[in-house]
Amino acid sequence: MAEGTKKESAKERILRVASDLFYREGIRAVGIDRIIAESGVAKASFYRNFATKDELIVAYLEQRHSRSMGNVEEAKRKHPDSPADQLYTLVAGLAERLGRYENRGCPFLNTAIEFPDTDHPGYRKAVECREELWKAVEVIARQAGARDPVELVAHMRMLSSGAIMISYMNRTSQSEPFLSAARLLIERQFA
Repeated sequence: MAEGTKKESAKERILRVASDLFYREGIRAVGIDRIIAESGVAKASFYRNFATKDELIVAYLEQRHSRSMGNVEEAKRKHPDSPADQLYTLVAGLAERLGRYENRGCPFLNTAIEFPDTDHPGYRKAVECREELWKAVEVIARQAGARDPVELVAHMRMLSSGAIMISYMNRTSQSEPFLSAARLLIERQFA
């Protein structure tokens, strides 16, 4: 092992494997035994780290949410004095992800679809993460001086959700249509 390289813990390995499988194949399609086998941990080690599959689902969503919020923070770092540029950076980032072949959609939308029971911990966490993300975008829109930040975010949510689903279902990039429509929505707020 290279100096300064930290060995991946069993918990980190389980979460990495589960995250990949959940995203690519769906949460309900992937069982605990497969996660244990592919992560190379003992069953006892799995249950020492995650008492239930639901606990693992929540950890997966929290990890994905951390990445999403990291994109928001990166946009703020890149353009500390321009919330409008922060919005454009976020839109461009999503457009870039929509162009990737391996894109399987939004993990939060996917989870909510897989668990129609609104009391399921995965459903609740997915909604919570998505709401927090869009609230952060609304704050940026407000700081940028959008005429109606709530309306802008509502339209951006619908546009992005549709682009994500079309991109996945048709296996075609929706980068350009999304980017041009999102820019129009943003520009309309500042006209």
